[in-house]
Amino acid sequence: MAEPAGPRQGFFDLWSRFYDLAPVQAAVYRPVHEAVLEELRSPMARRVLDVGCGTGNLTERIARELHPELAAGCDFSYGMLEQAAAKDAGRWWVQGDALRLPVRDESVDAVVSTESFHWFPDHDAALAEFHRVLAPSGRVLVALINPRIHLTSRAVRAGSQLVGEPAYWPTRQEMAERLHAAGFDVAHQRRVMRVAGLLLPTVLTVGVKGPR
Repeated sequence: MAEPAGPRQGFFDLWSRFYDLAPVQAAVYRPVHEAVLEELRSPMARRVLDVGCGTGNLTERIARELHPELAAGCDFSYGMLEQAAAKDAGRWWVQGDALRLPVRDESVDAVVSTESFHWFPDHDAALAEFHRVLAPSGRVLVALINPRIHLTSRAVRAGSQLVGEPAYWPTRQEMAERLHAAGFDVAHQRRVMRVAGLLLPTVLTVGVKGPR
């Protein structure tokens, strides 16, 4: 059975050239990173996997500010990972697909995904992978735009398909339902304020993998 078509790697290799520009980071990524770091502090996670890590800014902040035993970044774009490795060649940067993570079962305590989940071609398969690699009681933290109504989600999907880079933003309720279906208890969802936040709200959803 063929997997749903996802975005092309070349798109992200090109985007990696602009990803670290200060205005882009300040407007898009930094507010979300701050929210994720706050969540990871309580309780502290020993082994953290950043899926869709981009150029590694959040992964580096997790390592520098929280001092876990392991902070690894995973992305399917070589361009993004080249930028990440240029910042810290000694860190674990892994090229991989969110639907088939190159990670052992129950080997990490937290999986984070910021502003990348909407690009994954199969959200349920990605959440199943997150569940697989998380240890019991491990947490998943997914942050992205959650439109208020399904009509907006469908419009984004249709428009992105027309330009060949399919993306899908689930609503807040749908995001919670998908985590629950994947075997997570939804601990909470919190709004992240940033540019364009009134029209397109960004939400951080935190789920917990139940004990065996």
